Order: sequence, then structure tokens, then C-alpha cells
Amino acid sequence: MSSGIKRRFSRLREGLITLDQQRIGKAVLAIVLLLDLFILVSIFDGLGDHTRQLVSPEEYIPRQCRDIVLDNRWHADNRLVKTANSIQTYRNGYRKQDDEPHDEQHPTCQNLSSLLRNIKQDAPLSDQLNQFLQLREQHSEVKAELERTRGAYNTQLFEEIAQQPSSESGSALKAQVQAKTQRISRLSQREIEAVAQLQADDSIQQLNAAIDAVTAGEREQLLSDLRSLNFWYPVKKLAMELLFLLPLILVFYLWNSKSLAAGRAYQTLISSHLLVLAFVPVVFKTLELIYDVLPKKFLQQVFALLESFNLVALWHYLMMGVAIAGTLALIYVMQKKVFSAQKIFQKRIAKGQCQQCGDKLGADDNACSGCGFVQFVPCGACDGSTYVHGQYCRTCGVSRG
Repeated sequence: MSSGIKRRFSRLREGLITLDQQRIGKAVLAIVLLLDLFILVSIFDGLGDHTRQLVSPEEYIPRQCRDIVLDNRWHADNRLVKTANSIQTYRNGYRKQDDEPHDEQHPTCQNLSSLLRNIKQDAPLSDQLNQFLQLREQHSEVKAELERTRGAYNTQLFEEIAQQPSSESGSALKAQVQAKTQRISRLSQREIEAVAQLQADDSIQQLNAAIDAVTAGEREQLLSDLRSLNFWYPVKKLAMELLFLLPLILVFYLWNSKSLAAGRAYQTLISSHLLVLAFVPVVFKTLELIYDVLPKKFLQQVFALLESFNLVALWHYLMMGVAIAGTLALIYVMQKKVFSAQKIFQKRIAKGQCQQCGDKLGADDNACSGCGFVQFVPCGACDGSTYVHGQYCRTCGVSRG
């Protein structure tokens, strides 16, 4: 069984780099790599479209629902501002947004999302909320201007007390302070009126009542469901990705097997590359799952610890060291185990090719007509003729190492 699998992998590896029993040229390699890139991008695009059918934690329990129910960020003092900011973000978005809540949204979030959607779709109410935010912004700006003017006015008074020449009339600054104070008073009154009008609106009252009606039990249930979803979502996502990839792997495997059996060199080359490419997302997504489920939180804690001691640089040094070590290990495996010189020599000998350049040899050729390399040397044990790069003597079988 193991020898059959090993032989299968050997034929697949040979199919990646050979065509008509010789190594593929650079031009052919470039064409094949372009196809590889296109297929790989298409596979990952398909994976994205396929897994979007699965309800994500962000869709099942939206961010606003988490802020309201779990984090209690929409309390009585800022709830109207939060609502207005939410509506403004929706209205001013540069991309078309879906008005409908997700069909599979958590029961605790469905009512809240529906009420917020009603407010978004109520144009007059949305305008009032937007005007309310503008009033608050004007209030903040005028208040900041008042503080600057008041500071200049106080400086002027100190200069007059010290009998120093002033750069501006004190009466003018005093008039500006009074004007800005009166403007703030008017803006405050308008803001109070706007708040009262908005709080009297049925949609706002329904939203406030729904937020206040969330019980501690519902909050605990939502938190439990979110934790469970965050744990199982990567597993379900990988399962859906495998459902997308397995038919591709099966098709490419069968095509490669048929091509090898029929000796179709060109199809063998392409199908070998496609079969390898189909496994790339499998490895990538499996590692992604392992990272999401196991060490992600641990790594976040390590990073937070390093930040607390101002040692974040150590993390980056460690990551660079791991990348360098991993690259060296990969190069060693590829060079020594997969594409080693000895393996290439053994394949060429088995196929009757020149050990040096890979050209096809005649049955009685002692040297290659393409590069002139002499194929045989006397064996040190039996003086019989054996291959230059053979591991064992072809006459007596003694190791030549």
C-alpha cells in the first residue's frame, strides 16, 4: 500500500516538471504558472462565494446588537445619540446597504434590528436625527470658540491690571464672549427641544422600550450563543470549503490518473498541476482553522503581555526567526527529499536518459550525443561497467557510496 502511494506521488511529481520525457522549457513553465495562478485565484474566489451561504457570527448577532445587549453601550444617557449616529452612518454610506435583517438572526437581535430598520426607512425621522447631530456639533464648536475667546479676554484683563499695552480692546473681547454665550444658550435650548421631539416619536419610544425590556437571562443566553458560534463557525466553514474542494480534487485526480495511464503527456502536465493546486486551499484552510480554534487567543495574550512591557519588537523578531527557520526547512526538504540530485539521476537511469542532461540515449550508447557525458565507469569492487551516478553497481550490486 505504502509503496503504491509512494509510486503515485513519484509519478505526480515527475508530471509537474516533465513533458515528453524531458524537463519543460521556461516558456512552457511560464504558461503553466499563469494557468496555476488563475486557477488558484478562481478556487479561493469560489470558496469565498460558497462559504458566504453560511451565517457568520457578525450576521447572526450584529455589532449593534452586541453593543446594546452585551456591552450595554446604548444606555439612557447616550441612546438617542447612538441611534442618530447609526442612522447617519447608514444614510452617508458610500455603498448600497441591505435594508432587510438577516433571515437567521438571533431572536434577541431580530426585534432590535427591525426597529432600527424602521427608523432608517422613516425619512422625516432620519432628517430630525441628522439635524439633532448637527445641533450637537455646532454646540461643541461654539463652546470651543468660547473657551478660546474667554482665554484671550482673561489675558487682556491681566495685561490691564499689570498696566501693559494691550493688543486688542477688552470691550471687543467681552462682546465676543457675551455673543458666543448667548449663542450657546440658544443652541442648548434648540437641542433640548429636538431631544423632546425625538423622544416623543413612536419609533424611538418602541426602540427604547425594546432595549429596556432585554432581561439578564436573554443577555446570558446571547453571550452563550455567541461564544458557541465563534467556536463552531470556523469548523462549519471548513466543512463547507471541503464540500467545494472535494469534487475538484476528485475530477483532477481522475483526469491525472487517466492521462498517466494513456500516456497523454500534455494532459498529464496540466492535470498534475491542477491536482496539486486543489490541495493548496485544503492545507491553507486547515491551518487557518487550527489557528482560529487553538492558539489565537493565546497569541493575543502573549502580544498583550509584550505590549505591557514595551517589548513588542521581540514578537516581530520571533516571527521573522520562525519564517526564516521554516523557509530553510522547506528548502532542505525540497532539495534533499523531493528534487534531490540523486533522485533525478536514478529517474534518468531508469528511463534510459543521459545522467547529465536528460536527453534520450540509444540502447548501446556509452556517451551522450547531446552533451558528451560518459555514462559508465569501472566498479571499484568488481571492475564491471556501472553507471557514473548509480547508487549501486549494476553488475555486482555493491554500494558505491
